[in-house]
Amino acid sequence: MNIVVCVKQVPAKDAPLAIDASGTWIRETDISFETNEPDTFALEEALRLKEKHGGEVVAISMGPERVKQTIKEALAKGADRGIHVTDDKFHALDPLASARSLAAAIKKEKFDLILTGLQSEDHGFGQTGVLLAELLGLPHATIIMSIEAQGDHLRLKRELEAGWFQWVELPLPAVLTIQSGINKPRYATLKGIMAAKKKEIAAVTRESLGVPAELTQRVERIYVPHKTKKTEFIAGAPKEIATKLVEKLKHEARVL
Repeated sequence: MNIVVCVKQVPAKDAPLAIDASGTWIRETDISFETNEPDTFALEEALRLKEKHGGEVVAISMGPERVKQTIKEALAKGADRGIHVTDDKFHALDPLASARSLAAAIKKEKFDLILTGLQSEDHGFGQTGVLLAELLGLPHATIIMSIEAQGDHLRLKRELEAGWFQWVELPLPAVLTIQSGINKPRYATLKGIMAAKKKEIAAVTRESLGVPAELTQRVERIYVPHKTKKTEFIAGAPKEIATKLVEKLKHEARVL
């Protein structure tokens, strides 16, 4: 089974974020980056499927030169090779433009399965897997908690609301969005890190893929929320105070 996993590089969780001069993104020069955590679960699931059924795992990522580090980490964990779609302005792309670029790169090869994490930790749109499936014309399922490969199709367990689950079947090839917590991602071993140095990372520019450059949505402004405190005294008889308090907790604080 040949599997491609979309892995995104995002700002580190403990990075001190500052908004850049444009007001639409963060200042990247002052922070460190790491692999998007939801994508590590997708990578681990791909590696486990490879160990059971054979084949190849390819890690694909898009962004500037620093993104190669995220691909190398995937190779150190067991991916066979990487694809780097180079783009210095990747952060300015909307979900559709990102998916179009990834789809164009993936179309150049033949994969049985395409995996993505549930969402990214920076923008958090959660649209990559859905859009990839539509652009590639493949069946798709989201929030996957278990994968059973059975010949030319998959049996999948999906997480629904309120503690419910759903079993579905999809033919291959397919696109799956993996739920965080489906497994326990492995660490890269010293042997894996050394082996990763010899593995291929094919680079292709986003412009060479011939995808439309226009955006369908635009970020107008990002900002840090202002924290405020407010104290309100409720006067009256005990019964009136209790009634007003319940109403405020329901409709203003929204905790009931």
